[in-house]
Amino acid sequence: MYIFKPTLSKLQFVTTFVLFFTLKLLAFSQSPYVLVLGVAQDGGYPQAGCKKDCCRAVWELKIPHQSVSCIALIDPVSREQWIFDATPNFTEQLHHLQATTKYQNLSGIFLSHAHIGHYTGLMNLGREAMGTQKIPVYTMPKMKSFLETNGPWSQLVSLNNIAIQAIENQQEVILNERIKVIPFRVPHRDQFSETVGFQIITKNKKLIFIPDIDKWQKWEQDLESVVKGNDVLLLDGTFYQGGEINRPMSEVPHPFVVETMELLKSLPDQTRSKVHFIHLNHTNPILRSKTKERSFVQKNGYKVAFENQKIDLQ
Repeated sequence: MYIFKPTLSKLQFVTTFVLFFTLKLLAFSQSPYVLVLGVAQDGGYPQAGCKKDCCRAVWELKIPHQSVSCIALIDPVSREQWIFDATPNFTEQLHHLQATTKYQNLSGIFLSHAHIGHYTGLMNLGREAMGTQKIPVYTMPKMKSFLETNGPWSQLVSLNNIAIQAIENQQEVILNERIKVIPFRVPHRDQFSETVGFQIITKNKKLIFIPDIDKWQKWEQDLESVVKGNDVLLLDGTFYQGGEINRPMSEVPHPFVVETMELLKSLPDQTRSKVHFIHLNHTNPILRSKTKERSFVQKNGYKVAFENQKIDLQ
């Protein structure tokens, strides 16, 4: 009976093949990544007092609730993890982050601005709850002053629950040798602080996070160029179109999803697919999975961010 015996060269080929893919998988698993912890607008989903169809199914437990817009940045090599925006759902979001990564530390918090859905989760760091010690909180100058001079946030500073790290527009923050973050100003209703988006940069990828902005035309940057120049973009998708709320939408002039799509319609499918809409108001139909509006967005090449979404930055 003939028995096949691989030659040494074949064994070497198989060994090399297996080793190559093992190393690739190892490198992939050790690369920094972003984890989406929430996708809703500041009021969450369902929103307080809402009895409309958009929220009724959530109150009746027919569809799951959605947490307020938030992402985490994780480095498996250093076992560091940072949260971007401290939301009213901070308790659940921190628990989910730690349960997912198995890291119990929190390396820092980046704040985009002083609207209720983006910083009020800091209360959980105080003596009434976690009683943390010097958690780094990265803020722009006006946001820093707001926290230092207004209660109850000033108590977090005086008791050293948080250690404010001042950041500046377009100035990079080096987190470690693999990751840096660049905050950049965006136009928004800046009653108490500046508003910034963030660019997260690793060796191979660039990710943009802009949960809140006024109309794109107010921004000094060209949206199409920003999309072309980055690999993943989590963009303000608060409202799908006009008429969603019972007050003048000029008071909250977010770019409508349909407006963003119109601005980017000339881009190739592959480029448009970089865009993920986030920070979705409870009235926004793309927040729900089986709507014609969400289907339309996806058929046009765009994506809708979702909780527990993992975005690799390899």
